Amino acid sequence: MTSNNVGHGVPDLPNWLRHLESLHPKTIDLSLDRVAEVRHRLDLNPSFPIITVAGTNGKGSTCAMLEAVLLAAGYRVGLYTSPHLLRYNERVRINGEEASDEALCEAFAAVEQARGEGSLTYFEFGTLAAVWLFARAGLDAVILEVGLGGRLDAVNAFDTDCAVLTSVDFDHMDYLGDSRLAIGYEKAGIFRAGKPAVCGEFDVPYSVLAHAEKIGADLRRIGPDFGYDGLEPNQWRFTSRDGLRLMLPYPALRGAYQLGNASACLAALEQLRSRLPVAHDDIRRGLLEAVVPGRFQVLPGRPQRIFDVAHNPHAAKALAENLRAMPPTGKTFAVFSMLRDKDIAGVVRAMKEQVDLWLVAGIGQPRGASAEELLRVLEQEGLVKHAEAFPSVAEAYRHACAKAAEDDKILVFGSFYTVAEAMILASSLSDLKNQCEK
Repeated sequence: MTSNNVGHGVPDLPNWLRHLESLHPKTIDLSLDRVAEVRHRLDLNPSFPIITVAGTNGKGSTCAMLEAVLLAAGYRVGLYTSPHLLRYNERVRINGEEASDEALCEAFAAVEQARGEGSLTYFEFGTLAAVWLFARAGLDAVILEVGLGGRLDAVNAFDTDCAVLTSVDFDHMDYLGDSRLAIGYEKAGIFRAGKPAVCGEFDVPYSVLAHAEKIGADLRRIGPDFGYDGLEPNQWRFTSRDGLRLMLPYPALRGAYQLGNASACLAALEQLRSRLPVAHDDIRRGLLEAVVPGRFQVLPGRPQRIFDVAHNPHAAKALAENLRAMPPTGKTFAVFSMLRDKDIAGVVRAMKEQVDLWLVAGIGQPRGASAEELLRVLEQEGLVKHAEAFPSVAEAYRHACAKAAEDDKILVFGSFYTVAEAMILASSLSDLKNQCEK
């Protein structure tokens, strides 16, 4: 497919996405130069406030809460996130609705024309297309989720009005460095001089503090500057050094750690209150309505089926905490698959006390670990006697559904790819069951 005919003869979204995948020799190639050049050609200089969100974990949840609160306040909001679970359209939301195929194709055509002979990665192309759509939608605010790192991520080609750093832990170390100092520095690259920056990480690496001071960012940290306390059965309290005190319901998103994400969300909105004021009721409603598919998502019915995209040790520890907080029941069957460039052993160690039987499978992706590779890790951790291997995630999920009793749990985790494949099957099985019952 050439740049001359992609925008005219083949305008459908699947063909566009295949075209995006073919443009650049590397899937990940961190740089701002290519994006900045095409941005200039597109004349993308949006006037709406931008909130940029980076972090090892918690980005998606924080973005969802920001979007929900701003929508509850009546603002027109754009949200760009990644990766998607089932449809590319999930990545671009305008006023709470996924962008249509037609809108995405129009945006891709605009970027394609502007890039000329230059190459863009899949993520760079998608980022420019999203902001192109946002710029034409007459929005009041836009939330941009960083894909990887921060300093050289395509999202960082657009200046933020408030930067949010949710957490700093080990992931993508081939690109970001093998220490929290190095990773923190890369993520703090979204900070801007004279602009507010919010950090939801309690153990902040010195590199984050030093970078904020060096460039003159107005950094607000969880703990010294804002946070949560006064925990009660049905509510919690947000407080800030600027005097804000709010009693709020627990977020719809599960897990005690979500209070940290909610606090970072509210701290960011507090910094933008002169441009985007929100009322107490808007915050309450937004926290109760925010949803992120694949983040400790529990499907209705028995046995319990839990989907979580946790794919690094930090996220796996949070998943384990969520499972421990649930009422004790029967066995837990874990449908488990990961990408081989992740810390598989670290994830297994974080989850080993919560899983009774590991149902491992390969992922049909170039970076996917095979079932044999996963079994070797489980053997090293002394768990191979409690593991079975399957040719696909779908087969592992079918086996779990067949073996689990009503009081058991079926947990699907380890990667976006893992959760997506199982979710598609779960949806089709549910549709079949409904048809049979009619």
